[in-house]
Amino acid sequence: MKKAFSFVCLLFVFVSPGFAQKQATWIWYPGDFEIWLGNNMQNRRTERGTFLPPFWKLDSHYNLIDFHKDFDLAQAEEVDLFVEGKYNVKIDGKAFSGYPKRITVPAGKHKVSLKVFCQDRVPSIYVRGQNVVSDNSWLVTFEDKEWIDETGKASDQSGTTWLKAGSWNFTDPQLPPSKFKLNTKELEAVKVDKKAGSLLLDFGKETFGFIRLKGLSGKGNVMIYYGESQEEALATATCETTDNLQIDQTQKRDSTMELTKAFRYVNIQFDGSVSMDGVSMLYEFLPVADRGSFRCSDEQINKIYDVAAYTLHLNTREFFIDGIKRDRWIWSGDAAQSYLMNYYLLFDSPSVTRTLLALRGKDPVTSHINTIMDYTFYWFIGIYDYYQYTGDKTFIQQFYPRMQSLMDYCLSRRNKNGLLEGLAGDWVFIDWADGLSKKGEVSFEQLLFARSLETMALCANIVNDTPNATKYNQLATDVKGKLFNAYWNESKHALVHSRIDGMPTDNVTRYANMFAIFFNYLDESQKQAVKQHVLLNPNIPKITTPYMRFYELEALCALGEQTYVTKEIKDYWGGMLNLGATSFWEEYNPSKKGAEHYAMYGRDFGKSLCHAWGASPIYLLGKYYLGVKPTSPAYATYLIEPQLGGLQWIDGKVPTPDGDVSVYCSAKEIKVTGAAGIGTLRFKSKTKPVCKQGDVRAVSAGLYELMVEKGKSYVVSYQL
Repeated sequence: MKKAFSFVCLLFVFVSPGFAQKQATWIWYPGDFEIWLGNNMQNRRTERGTFLPPFWKLDSHYNLIDFHKDFDLAQAEEVDLFVEGKYNVKIDGKAFSGYPKRITVPAGKHKVSLKVFCQDRVPSIYVRGQNVVSDNSWLVTFEDKEWIDETGKASDQSGTTWLKAGSWNFTDPQLPPSKFKLNTKELEAVKVDKKAGSLLLDFGKETFGFIRLKGLSGKGNVMIYYGESQEEALATATCETTDNLQIDQTQKRDSTMELTKAFRYVNIQFDGSVSMDGVSMLYEFLPVADRGSFRCSDEQINKIYDVAAYTLHLNTREFFIDGIKRDRWIWSGDAAQSYLMNYYLLFDSPSVTRTLLALRGKDPVTSHINTIMDYTFYWFIGIYDYYQYTGDKTFIQQFYPRMQSLMDYCLSRRNKNGLLEGLAGDWVFIDWADGLSKKGEVSFEQLLFARSLETMALCANIVNDTPNATKYNQLATDVKGKLFNAYWNESKHALVHSRIDGMPTDNVTRYANMFAIFFNYLDESQKQAVKQHVLLNPNIPKITTPYMRFYELEALCALGEQTYVTKEIKDYWGGMLNLGATSFWEEYNPSKKGAEHYAMYGRDFGKSLCHAWGASPIYLLGKYYLGVKPTSPAYATYLIEPQLGGLQWIDGKVPTPDGDVSVYCSAKEIKVTGAAGIGTLRFKSKTKPVCKQGDVRAVSAGLYELMVEKGKSYVVSYQL
């Protein structure tokens, strides 16, 4: 081990019998581990052996951190220290000599503090005594703040406060954050086609991991060609990812590839005297379990849900990534959809916050997130959604300053009209679509900008920043006013796509219009007009990416068009299944034929056949069919509004921070079990409903509501 690593203390810990030990965990400066891990992950991308790093700025962790916490002990206790980096440790400001691995903290009130330097990894500590343990209640700073008062407030002129430590699930002192790895499991191919000097393996479905060559020996070359399709694996000159080994060994041994790859098929070519006993893979995964579920009367929809769930799992790794074959980067627009799908399948909050923090990085802000204007706004919207689903105020309180500085950057780039248009260095993305104009003041960008300002106002109120809450609210109101004054075209019953040189164009696209529906920016008459003249209008350019189909179908669901959406899901996602898809793709155009489906970006196999944004049925079926959604943060209040969408019955669960909401619905019966907070079951019935477990209240003609309490089950007889 290199000398630079010698200060990492990994010790046997003695625990006295008869005493309950509090749980310790590794802690660090909040956001730093996420940034460090993101840098490592995103710089693993290779294409045919060539290193392909991200093309945006990557920030680094702080390399010198102060940690401290005050304790009041009934008796003295022995405390073990595990540290990543060089460090000193103090009690009440008095330092121990050297690098102590165990200290004694006397009885009474005392401040325990450590100062840690580490450049190649994130400075982090694991402290374990009987009561003196490291957890996220410790305070940390990257500045020299030893004069901070007991409340944790800064007494210097900068006004900086200490933050609560960052942590995850690192509770083993022998496994510090720098040693984090995803889990692996060995799997075998379901079919192997053996020929002289070659093996073609089929693992049965899209997967991700390390290829392992077993009992490898001899002298010669081994070339490995990976394919999400069989065509790609066999296209040795144009497949996207490869491995190349030069073998010269007389003794048999196993060889596992250094980097993970995405594949279903693997084509292994070898020459000379090379031989091998077999090939397997180490499937790599983040161990998160499904909490949400969905089943219905339509088996194709059930299959679509299962494949969508598998697609999301494959792309839920250290972070929510875009796709497992090509980029394997953290894209904010892709991640924003993964957050929503996560809330209805996994409800894994750490994956959301890790991704948000890795995307945001550090100050100063010099460009949009991923260099894309709309992706900056998705980052803000992701925080808005995160708070609604989880109610996590601590995250917002910790990172509100980073939200402010990013919004300040956006505000500084407004034009003379107070709107945003692409400037030098900006990528206005919106969607992959032929002929989609990005020029001028695009209405879609203004709409996302307004929602981001509303997010800032919400968060400012959470941190009691009243002046800025007022400012952000006013800015949001101004942008929304300009949006409708400048872009709403009464004759077209829609928001037009853009303004160029201050003049609105005649072009109507789906993007701004569908977002305006589920952002609830339109009145009822405008919503119906947009539905008829845009969303259901075949003359408006169609969307061919699952990315924007996600939002298009959400808008239609929000308008009560679930029966139409059911058909669209079956046609679009079912169309991929009919072509043999085992995970959902980056793009699907039914008009393409054969291997045309695999091409993108001018490359024969450039398309990702496992893309996170393809898994949107998870979200649509949970939120708009089972009908469960929070109406206040953390499901303190929530709505259950089941919609069959042309199906005979639906049955499933939606996770919340405090349990799962269960919903079954047919044309004659609804069964629900409540979880967190107070739910409201809302439904239509042609006859007066009957429920023995609660009182059904008539809201209006044919519309009824039932209050759903936590942990209680209800059965409603009704007539759809």
